[in-house]
Amino acid sequence: MTTFRDRSDVFADLGTKLSIAEIFETLIDGDMPIRLTAYDGSATGPEDSEFALDIKTPRGINYLATAPGDLGMARAYISGDMTATGVHPGDPYELLRAIDSLKFRRPSALALVTIARSLGWERLRPVAPPPQETLPRWRRIALEGLRHSKARDAEAIHHHYDVSNTFYEHVLGPSMTYTCAVYEDENWTLEQAQENKYRLVFDKLRLREGDRLLDIGCGWGGMVRYAAKRGVKVIGATLSAEQAEWAQKRIAAEGLSELAEVRHSDYRDIAESGFDAVSSIGLTEHIGVHNYPFYFDFIKSKLRDGGVFLNHCITRHDNLRTTKAGDFIDRYVFPDGELIGSGRIISEIQNIGLEVVHEENLREHYALTLHEWCKNLVANWDACVAEAGEGTAKVWGLYMAGSRLGFQRNVVQLHQVLGVKLGPKGESGLPLRPWWQP
Repeated sequence: MTTFRDRSDVFADLGTKLSIAEIFETLIDGDMPIRLTAYDGSATGPEDSEFALDIKTPRGINYLATAPGDLGMARAYISGDMTATGVHPGDPYELLRAIDSLKFRRPSALALVTIARSLGWERLRPVAPPPQETLPRWRRIALEGLRHSKARDAEAIHHHYDVSNTFYEHVLGPSMTYTCAVYEDENWTLEQAQENKYRLVFDKLRLREGDRLLDIGCGWGGMVRYAAKRGVKVIGATLSAEQAEWAQKRIAAEGLSELAEVRHSDYRDIAESGFDAVSSIGLTEHIGVHNYPFYFDFIKSKLRDGGVFLNHCITRHDNLRTTKAGDFIDRYVFPDGELIGSGRIISEIQNIGLEVVHEENLREHYALTLHEWCKNLVANWDACVAEAGEGTAKVWGLYMAGSRLGFQRNVVQLHQVLGVKLGPKGESGLPLRPWWQP
């Protein structure tokens, strides 16, 4: 392939203007793994590639040039200024896997001047992002308050979860469960695996008829209803008004109102205590790593002596990296989301005086779960677009397919940590060996 990345004589010529394809060749470290075409008629990458990206408008170049990396690519793709062929927008996993090894190099100052002159300086001026994008972190402080304040957490949850209950029904399926399922077999259906996840959590918590459970960050109430059907008295809390309304209607329809309640509430506002168990399934990602001591101390304060808790959340694969999510995830999916390794989570639990009795990693289970959600999005694409708009549907396809790849490549993991609030003399009241089926 003819490239210009090492042609210093080309960059030194003040009259040189590169095509869009030539600019990409300059910036890519190695060969382009898929076909790339652009509105100026230029192209690069293998002609026989199964997958292609087509930059259709000058605005697409604005997005790519002013936010290099995943954010600029997402803006161009979500807005329709860059299209993808060879994959369905509900599941672009195979394309993401094909470009997973794509790396960009830092161009020389001379190359940058040539690139800017070739594109036109107007292409380097930021333009408004797609409407699905939330504000950058620094602007959220002025409008929504400090990170992880109650007001700002409520806004972050609203951005992600209040898309539309109907949209989520199409993507998540009948269980309306937006957390990692637990598979005994790769051939299991999503519904089997989600039911099995609730069974596993219920059994790990040693719940029995008449017990009291607090489920914080309860979503649409899947764990709440599972436990209530087995005679457990449950309070669930969610910051999403739409989730709470949906869950309360389902609780009533299933005749569980005497045992189960889902509140539209910040978990910090739950006044009751003395629970036999506390479950937190998919909340820790939203609370902020610096809030872990308060969060786990809150759980401790809600448990009776001998009470058991389970924390189920996405983590990083180590404890060394930044806790903040990447730009695409932060702006389009989980505003203010933070991740750290399971070691930090376990340490924080121990530091406030709870005992950890078991931990397991369900990383590969989440890759299977995300695959099923993408399949649902593809199967219900027209209905999802009609409900939430094409841009939002594309965000979800991109996010879920990218997350699937991340779990497969061990970029992120999913850990369940089980613990107990010991009695005054260190007694746990637990069996000596695990009491649940894996």
